[in-house]
Amino acid sequence: MWHNGRRYVGGTTSVRNSDRSSNGRTTPKPSGERDSNGIPVEGTPERPIIEDWDAADGTAPAGAEPGLQAEGERLQKVIAAAGVASRRVAENLIVEGRVTVNGQVVDALGRRVDPATDAISVDGVPVQIDSSRRYIVLNKPTGVVSSLQDERGRRDLTEFVDRYEERLFNVGRLDTETSGLLVLTNDGDLAHVLAHPSFGVQKTYIAKVHGNVNPAVVQRLTEGVELEDGPIKADKVRLLESSRGESLVEITLHSGRNRIVRRMLEAVDHPVLELVRRSFGPLHLGSLPPGKMRELGTVEVGKLLGTVRDAKPSARDDRDVALDQGEDDEWDDETAD
Repeated sequence: MWHNGRRYVGGTTSVRNSDRSSNGRTTPKPSGERDSNGIPVEGTPERPIIEDWDAADGTAPAGAEPGLQAEGERLQKVIAAAGVASRRVAENLIVEGRVTVNGQVVDALGRRVDPATDAISVDGVPVQIDSSRRYIVLNKPTGVVSSLQDERGRRDLTEFVDRYEERLFNVGRLDTETSGLLVLTNDGDLAHVLAHPSFGVQKTYIAKVHGNVNPAVVQRLTEGVELEDGPIKADKVRLLESSRGESLVEITLHSGRNRIVRRMLEAVDHPVLELVRRSFGPLHLGSLPPGKMRELGTVEVGKLLGTVRDAKPSARDDRDVALDQGEDDEWDDETAD
């Protein structure tokens, strides 16, 4: 119901002629308290909940929830613009107490926010309200260098990022002969957390290897193997298939050392024949074909931002120096070919 440019939630649902004042404007009929028979008790009007107001003078009108600011954009409008939900559903989310602004629960309509500075979450998942940010997943095919400009003239990522107006860059790198999930973005803070080994963001690979892998090999990989730059162990290893002299192994780890998956499997006498990165943090490759791209959905972006929000740097292993040298997990510019 609207009155003087304001919408009231919880008032009457219809307006009769008797409800109009002499100037023709509607006046909300108070609902007030009710007696034991459910009949309204006169003289005890219920204050309506104000969803919005005209903020020409920079102040909220009388009757607004205390502490609500009159500047900025309506919270439900910002949530809707971010693609989380329609404005009507966003209103319900707020009233149900499922929305926080800067860590504080907001359960009254009328709250205004500054999209540039306020941190908004729905059900604990951050909402990306900066429309200039782009988050794209590429299934990098083999034969493509993880670089925006390869000095040796090899096929690189230029063909994938040139179609966007924003200046995108890749988060981490994959070896030329490794395919799979590569994130392209213009969000530098997010890229730093995802790629830096100290934050421990997990990545999962599926490797086709030579030889029949047995449970003892899986145990060695999870307990740790010795490499030339020190010991390393996987966070999780699963044997998916083993037959006819070849095996499929799923390996999850968070190390940033150069070509670490290939070197670990080589150390247990099962050299890699093919390698695909299937997931990176909360993101999954799914059925995206090699060479294809897709923009992340609202839920995926929220999970990604949640990963960044919750990430805490751990004590750094000095052996994880690949990132500082411009190298990540499966990247080796000198030996890729």
